[in-house]
Amino acid sequence: MPPKPRLPPSLRPYTTTTKPPTRLTIALTGATGAPYGITTLKFLRELNIESRLIISQWAHSTIKYETPFSIPDVTALATKTYSSDGMIIAPCSVNTLAAIRAGYAEDLISRAADVCIKERRPLVLVVRETPLSAIYLENMLALVRLGGVVFPAVPAFYTRPKGLEAMVEHSVARMLDCVGVDVGGLMPEEGRWEGYRRKQLGYNGTSSS
Repeated sequence: MPPKPRLPPSLRPYTTTTKPPTRLTIALTGATGAPYGITTLKFLRELNIESRLIISQWAHSTIKYETPFSIPDVTALATKTYSSDGMIIAPCSVNTLAAIRAGYAEDLISRAADVCIKERRPLVLVVRETPLSAIYLENMLALVRLGGVVFPAVPAFYTRPKGLEAMVEHSVARMLDCVGVDVGGLMPEEGRWEGYRRKQLGYNGTSSS
């Protein structure tokens, strides 16, 4: 049997090619979904992983509108280091997505993401937009081909979450998983779908109709 072809470095999963990160950059844009970024900062603090925070101008308004936190509350969650092993943009607006794809580093968020791409560091984009146009999809595809991870803000229901906070925490645990962070006890029960319920529920892979 011929050997499996090796993926180019830009398409290999970060979790199998790099050591676990000790510091990460977290960015919040003006897209809806501020709780994702805030919960990410909380998790990193619990895991003793240093974080550098970047908040866009429009994210200030989103944080005030969507959460009970003030801007000083959010900035206090970060440790404010100046170098990082990767970056998570949560949420990521489609404007930021387009700027990163085009290499248009006009602000600190797009510039930091640009550095992650050129230096082969983990980059996770929690894109928050619907429906998705062909332009948005092409931008996502281009960044995936450059080694980025596109993580749409789509909650899972197989964990049977008890509320909105549990749904956000599960998504954030999976985001951190993408950059090689050992989320340990922070991953909710049944946090990774392994298909074991198919057998328990009597599914055999065939249609009953």
